[in-house]
Amino acid sequence: MTPHPSDDSIAALRARHGARYRWLLLLSVMIGTMASVMSSTIVNVAIPDMSQHFNLGQERAQWVTSGFMAAMTVSMLTTPWLLSRYGYRRTYAGCMWLLLAGGLAGGFAQHYPLVLAARVAEGLAAGVVQPIPAIIILRAFEPGEQGRASGIFGTGVVLAPAIGPSIGGLLVDAFGWRSIFFMVVPFCLASLWLARRFVPVNAPGGAMAGQGAGLDWRGLLLASAGTLCLLNGLVELKGGTAVMAWTLLGGAVIALLAFVALQRHMLRSRTPGASAPLMNLTLFRDRRFAMGSVVAFIYGTALFGSTYLLPVFMQMGLGMSAAFVGTILLPAGLVLAVTISLVGRLADRHPTHRLVSLGLALLAASFVLMVTVGSGSPGMTVTWLVLWAIVGRIGLGFILPSLNVGAMRGLHHVDIPQGASVINFLRMLGGAAGVSLCGIVLEWRLAAHGGERMPAFHETFVMLGAVCALALLAAWRLRPEPRHKG
Repeated sequence: MTPHPSDDSIAALRARHGARYRWLLLLSVMIGTMASVMSSTIVNVAIPDMSQHFNLGQERAQWVTSGFMAAMTVSMLTTPWLLSRYGYRRTYAGCMWLLLAGGLAGGFAQHYPLVLAARVAEGLAAGVVQPIPAIIILRAFEPGEQGRASGIFGTGVVLAPAIGPSIGGLLVDAFGWRSIFFMVVPFCLASLWLARRFVPVNAPGGAMAGQGAGLDWRGLLLASAGTLCLLNGLVELKGGTAVMAWTLLGGAVIALLAFVALQRHMLRSRTPGASAPLMNLTLFRDRRFAMGSVVAFIYGTALFGSTYLLPVFMQMGLGMSAAFVGTILLPAGLVLAVTISLVGRLADRHPTHRLVSLGLALLAASFVLMVTVGSGSPGMTVTWLVLWAIVGRIGLGFILPSLNVGAMRGLHHVDIPQGASVINFLRMLGGAAGVSLCGIVLEWRLAAHGGERMPAFHETFVMLGAVCALALLAAWRLRPEPRHKG
């Protein structure tokens, strides 16, 4: 059957645009993901100015980042259901409109609660969008092209946070912190235009949208409650009472256990038409996926914790301006983009466990070596800072194109949307915890050193290095199962 010219199914779009269509589709979702990644990281350069404007302490200011991360983490679990229910285009475009609205609302906000609400809206949109590229890469590209596609996609996505802090720092110095929120607007508008042309209306696998089961609301509520209890419990450990902190952390454990029990029950007793489990726990029977999930969680803790910590260290610890912070981080971001492009091609030919392990080792080394920053002349301080940031970004360049594709290569095609959603959820859960963890450890070490900033920051970086080293144990088990001769 020949597709109708006005048909926007994936088959019709592929017939209309030919062999290049899969790359046009990847470009379309890449622009929106760039906007969501930028919104998650670029706000860090504005935190000091925002804190001063609203007269916030470190604990409340941290929720500008943590609130976004919490919303993004939970909403990732809804991506498979939304794609099944509404299809690629409506899901993707809806997220871009929400991200656009959050950027505008945050930029014009006159009160801090509205800024937080805008950040939560941006986080919800970003969370749904994040797993979509991995789903497209694993379904639209052949195995021999998946590493290359991941590399090209990763190059584009990291350019946003690489260039973003430099532009953001200049904007903060020239126009104030509000300008940071408006940076996502042109990306959102471009992504909406591209979605209209190249993103199909189908659900994954070419099925018609609207055919999926109902959403697992009980599982979503438990996941949300557990995430919020975890993050608030970590914050209370730093600035609250021990009783409240351990009560919240205990609540997080209870919510986790209840969530696992509910998902197992729904999987065993599922009937036709009933809601599908929010997280298919049988995916963890695949060793590569299980180990990839562990790496993703620990890697997220280190990555997002450092993304929060590094700009704060440079401004509060070293006394640099927001614009200078962005300028110093720019070379590392550009190196990351080049590394991802090169490693993407390697990922199709070299074992995942070796690439990911090398990346984690470099990332851990870059954190530990931060103890050399600030002990010499201003010129040497900048030199070491740039050098160790580049080492860390090279490490990220080895991890990013390899982890998702390698961890999910053993899954069945129908499980890929769930797998992408779960592994991104765990990475962001680790990231949300990492931001809080860095704040807690930094406050603890500041108190221990009588307010001396440099030793406190150095010890917090060493903690992140130890976290990355821990992930190496799981990364090495990403290697394929040995084939036994019959």
